[in-house]
Amino acid sequence: MGSLELAERKTTGWAAKDPSGILSPYTYNLRNTGPEDVYVKVICCGICHTDIHQIKNDLGMSKYPMVPGHEVVGEVVEVGSGVTKFRTGDVVGVGCIVGCCKNCQSCEKDIEQYCNKKIWSYNDVYTDGNPTQGGFAGAMVVDQKFVVKIPEGMAPEQAAPLLCAGVTVYSPLNHFGFKKSGLKGAILGLGGVGHMGVKIAKAMGHHVTVISSSNKKREEALEHLGADDYVVSSDDAQMQEITDSLDYIIDTVPVFHPLEPYLSLLKVDGKLILMGVINTPLQFISPMVMLGRKSITGSFIGSMKETQEMLEFCKDKGLTSTIEVVKMDYINTAFERLEKNDVRYRFVVDVAGSKLDR
Repeated sequence: MGSLELAERKTTGWAAKDPSGILSPYTYNLRNTGPEDVYVKVICCGICHTDIHQIKNDLGMSKYPMVPGHEVVGEVVEVGSGVTKFRTGDVVGVGCIVGCCKNCQSCEKDIEQYCNKKIWSYNDVYTDGNPTQGGFAGAMVVDQKFVVKIPEGMAPEQAAPLLCAGVTVYSPLNHFGFKKSGLKGAILGLGGVGHMGVKIAKAMGHHVTVISSSNKKREEALEHLGADDYVVSSDDAQMQEITDSLDYIIDTVPVFHPLEPYLSLLKVDGKLILMGVINTPLQFISPMVMLGRKSITGSFIGSMKETQEMLEFCKDKGLTSTIEVVKMDYINTAFERLEKNDVRYRFVVDVAGSKLDR
């Protein structure tokens, strides 16, 4: 057992059937376990803001029925004959991507998240022509390249948000040379990605300022997450105090907002790193970047290599996600609450405890 390539089997997930975004049970086939595949029984799956965009067709590319979920932690119950990285019983993670071309420049540099032919964990078509379905389901079959090992001793529900929110912050800090102590950075927006940004940046030895639209999260940021400073973006005096002081800003805000107020906070050569998915154009005047050689850049999740690195980093530093665990039958309410930012800071669905595949 553990290396048999068995016939197709069924699983049950919760799927959106139309742009209303309401999820309900949906049973579908999983592909055969191929030589490079890992068959994973899902333990839990985090809820990301991107899931809302997808289930409601906000980007105009949604195909239904759609089982969302790309922060997946599960147990390996079967491996293909060519699988060398994993064995049955391993606790593993699956993130946003389950396929890539493997031969373009990005793939050759191990930054497959930038492959133009990457295959999303859900709302995409796999190489066999069948739709991909995500982690709000009893099981998944995934190519071993796109599976990571959850470090021993890390709780599955704590690991789940790291597979998107965690690596989304870790990757740019790593890539842009900010993985060193003594830097001053800011996190704009204190949601699922933002709260992990504070924790990871602090663990790297940075002085971290949280920038938010109100004072509502001040106590949370300073006393619970360990931020060094808290600034309300509409308070001109507070913003003036930190002008020209930051090496970077991680901008997690997923809705339209002006960039100029934040560009003014950066030092010479500072970087404003965009992470929120915004489908309306952003604006700034060019002198804001010219007079300081500042950069507006973006970053998208992270590579499989970075994801494994980030998990080990979080384990070594004792970092955890701040989560609320819910059962699958609560998922529609969870999405409603997430839209209102009514969660500290990430919902994680207890998939195994919801007994979908009975």
